[in-house]
Amino acid sequence: MPARFPDFRLGNVLATSFTGTLSERHGDAVERMPTPQRLVDWLAVSGLAVDSCTTAQLELARDLRESIHAAATAAAIQDALPAAAVQVINDRSAQGRAAAILTPEGKRQWRLSSASRVEDALSVIAADAISIIAGERDGKLALCASPTCQAAFFDTSQSRTRKWCDMNTCGNRQKKARYNANHPKTPSPTN
Repeated sequence: MPARFPDFRLGNVLATSFTGTLSERHGDAVERMPTPQRLVDWLAVSGLAVDSCTTAQLELARDLRESIHAAATAAAIQDALPAAAVQVINDRSAQGRAAAILTPEGKRQWRLSSASRVEDALSVIAADAISIIAGERDGKLALCASPTCQAAFFDTSQSRTRKWCDMNTCGNRQKKARYNANHPKTPSPTN
């Protein structure tokens, strides 16, 4: 029987969804790509299918993930971008072979080379990170208000005041905690 892994937390922004493959960074961390095959699975559901992944490629992916998280966090708090993180993002962006194509529906889609490699997919993720960190897209980087999460996310809400990386997880957890604090359970009467 195959091992059961935590579900992916997919969002609308490729780079920040990628950083979400490690969640609860300031609590009990949840690694959502613990094996090379899970990276292959994440890339497939993100439209960047590759045939296989080695352990070394998984490490490249995790290094990119952490670099994007570090740079996005710095950008969100308006701090200087960490030089090492910027270098990793730039290196991954330059080392892949991918092309942006236009679909008949007028959407941009990425096409990896015919012999797609993990490095090609990582270049697309790095390019996406560059576009949001550089402020080229409509939205702003923010950090999740959950003290155990603090994930960087790209806020495209109209008011740009979103507080949670994901309302279905962090937002609901915080609202439930606030409700329970304001409405203590009364003990059931015993007969």
